[in-house]
Parts: sequence; structure tokens; C-alpha cells
Amino acid sequence: MSVPTYDQFIEPILRFLANHPDGVAAGAAHNAAADRLGLTDAQRQEVIGSGQATYKNRAGWAHDRLKRAGLSESARRGYWRLTAAGFEFLQNHPAPLSVSEIERLATINKDIRLRDLNGDSVESDTVDWSVLQDLATISPDDRLEQALAELRESTASELLENLHRVSPGRFEVIVLDVLHRLGYGASRHDLHRVGGSGDAGIDGVISLDKLGLEKVYVQAKRWNSSVGRPDLQAFYGALAGQKAKRGVFITTAGFTAQALEFGRSVEGVVLVDGLRLVNLMMDHEVGVSSRTLKVPKLDSDYFDED
Repeated sequence: MSVPTYDQFIEPILRFLANHPDGVAAGAAHNAAADRLGLTDAQRQEVIGSGQATYKNRAGWAHDRLKRAGLSESARRGYWRLTAAGFEFLQNHPAPLSVSEIERLATINKDIRLRDLNGDSVESDTVDWSVLQDLATISPDDRLEQALAELRESTASELLENLHRVSPGRFEVIVLDVLHRLGYGASRHDLHRVGGSGDAGIDGVISLDKLGLEKVYVQAKRWNSSVGRPDLQAFYGALAGQKAKRGVFITTAGFTAQALEFGRSVEGVVLVDGLRLVNLMMDHEVGVSSRTLKVPKLDSDYFDED
């Protein structure tokens, strides 16, 4: 018997987290859900293509859906707990959840971003579900594209969550790693972290040549609130103090309209917000890994007898 689909893990995880109001390690939630569903040893040993246990993967997706519904959160890396909305939901929905309610939790929020660039929860937009196509009518190629887009969105949300948890110093190192993967600096040793007290608004320096004649200066801010115009002006002033021509300002948040306007009005300054940062991390595999899927496609030339 195969491992149950991820939607069947939603209620077991929801109930288990309710019994641990201060939160619990994700691994404990995985195993509790497996116990609740009565998984056999053979089912627990089943793995997906990446090598992860199938039941853990599906438990993770179930928790992803609970997060998107605002019922749970990742309190810290690998640690799950219910939100106030989650406890309220359980008070209004005694066990067992109806099939329709589980289906709603599994599907209704899957296309809604978990957080905006400022780290605030995003309200669900009104969706006209009557216009959605039945999955059975969507081609396999389209379903694959949708699945890849969903995986990428989920990974982006997890990356942002983890970036907000690391220390400011570690964030500066991550930023330099990303810039190196983008091709800046002949080697990683050409990218230096400067951050700390007395850094004059500069967190990193990239030497574009071996002699260090051409440099790019970096400001890295692990912030929840938007970066404003005064912050950019201070950075621009720091660049002038270094007689620098190029600078990159990177943040986990976003930029205000005034900050964006200032960035466009000066030369040599590039702005990277949280969404762009996590996409760069995924594209260049910084803090993430990728797996190759073999998708068969008929080679019609092989059967050509001409």
C-alpha cells in the first residue's frame, strides 16, 4: 500500500500541534502523523526521488498548506507550532474534519504567497473558483509546470523565513556567496565581509580584479521593514566616502517608492529586494539544491526510415 497523499496528513498534524501549544520539532510531527495514519514500516521506508522519506515529504506539504491558511507557522528552523488562528479553527471544527474542509485547506491557498516583502502576512484574494479548470482536463506538461512553479514558490518562502532567522553577520556572508555565484570576483576570496561597528555603511567589498583597482561595495540588511530613501542616501554617501563608483544594496524586505526613485536617480547603485534575492539564490543554488527529473519524450526522428 502506498503512502497516503499529503492532504490526509493535514488533520493529524493539526491535532498533534494542538497538543503542543509551545511548538514541536518537525520530525516529531512527521512521526506523530505517521502513527496516527497507521503507516507500516514499509511505508515509512518509501522514499521520493531526492531520497527523502515519502511520508516526511507529504507531512511537510501538509504543514505548508496549514501555514498558507494562517493556521500554523515555523517558529524557527525545523520547529512548527499553531497560530492563534489555528487554535480558533480547531475550536470551531471538532474532529474529524469533513472531507470538504480538508480539501479546502489542501487547495484553496496553494497559489497565495505566504508573506510579502516586509514579512507581513498576505490576505487571501477573492478567487473565482468556478473558472478553474478540472485537473483532469489539464495536460501533463501543464501540470508539471504548475508543480514546478509551486515548488519554487514554496522554496522561496522557506528561504525568506530562514534568511530572517540568521544573524546579521551570517546574512552578510550569504549575500557575498550569492554575488560570487553571479560571477563577481575571480574567487570567493575576492569578496570580503566588512560589517560591524564602524563599517561606515559598508558590509562587504568585492574586488573585480586581482589588484583590487575595481571594487563593488555591498550593503546587506536583514530587515522586516522596507528600506527608505534615507537609508539609500546614507549608503550612497558611504560610497562617495570610499570614492566608489559601484554599490549593491540588498535586503530581505522591500524598498519604499521614494527609495526606488532615489535609486533610479543615481548611477552605479543596484537594489535587490527579498523576492529578487531568493530567486537569485534558487537560480544559482545558494542554500538550495536541485534534483534532475527525467521526463520521457518521443524521438520521432529515430523512427524515420528515410
